[in-house]
Amino acid sequence: MEAHPPPVQMIQLLSGFQVSQALYVAARIGVADLLVDGPLPADRLASELECDPTALSRLLRTLASLGVFTETGTGDFGLTPLGATLVSGGEGSMRDLALMWMETHYLPFAGLLDTVRTGTCAATEYYQQPFFSWLSTQPDQVDRFSRAMANLTDGIKAGAIASYTFPQSGTIVDVGGADGALLSLALQSAPDTNGIVFDLPHVIEQAESTLKGHGLDDRMTAQAGDFFEAVPEGADAYLLSMVLHDWDDADAHRLLTSIRKAAVPGSRVLAFELVMPTGDQPHMSKMIDLTMLGMLTGRERTDAEMQRLFEGAGFTYEGVVPSPTPISIIEASVP
Repeated sequence: MEAHPPPVQMIQLLSGFQVSQALYVAARIGVADLLVDGPLPADRLASELECDPTALSRLLRTLASLGVFTETGTGDFGLTPLGATLVSGGEGSMRDLALMWMETHYLPFAGLLDTVRTGTCAATEYYQQPFFSWLSTQPDQVDRFSRAMANLTDGIKAGAIASYTFPQSGTIVDVGGADGALLSLALQSAPDTNGIVFDLPHVIEQAESTLKGHGLDDRMTAQAGDFFEAVPEGADAYLLSMVLHDWDDADAHRLLTSIRKAAVPGSRVLAFELVMPTGDQPHMSKMIDLTMLGMLTGRERTDAEMQRLFEGAGFTYEGVVPSPTPISIIEASVP
């Protein structure tokens, strides 16, 4: 198919803010949940969802043109594999991520111009405090954030976890492990290994139910603390799952130094991160790097930048292991 001329392509790019809002609305009102069993007429959907029929039809028509739904000549709308990622709790669901991003990220991004001009984080300006500090005061959004991170675990991180061979004995500490979903996956492939999920007190509360849900409460415990201050000592491996990218180099160094102090010779760090390729090669890391620019002080990093970071904290940098997903595994060890 012949590519659209540049002006048309630019219009499509500029309309991205409308697309993200349309996806949010569809996710918020639960369109995909109603279509799991098959296509439905727009007026039936509108009745079930208590929406204006014409407005809903126009919304779905737009999203159907983007491959999220299907539209028949009779006005029925159905679900595509892409649209199925908006089903609540479905396999590969991204619904909570869509809700979290649009409820916490969308408005701060209006300040991106000032961020680019001054280097000041847009979310910090919008919330008048760092994003994670604000988030800790919003119980509903903390819960949403944890479920959004679980979406990422199920939809993307699980593939990276499945492709990697974890230590088959000893103890793994998941630093900044949220609800423990990722560590649970790792321990399922390592039946003789124990685990500790470590995160802030207001986050770690949700880990207990995860442990019981996976039947791992005999091998996995939850521990609260601040990873900048200290982490559990003497573990065989320290797992970091898209944690380093949340922080600038100074704070990432503080975090790795905290782990280095707790580790023993031979301890390993396994960091699951988006490693940014050089040049203009398309990669998920480059769009997420923009998210970091607007919302946090962090950033995505290249292989060389990762190496400098780890070696600067006293680790032996062993390199990057690719996975079938956009996420790679950075391996480092204590000499």
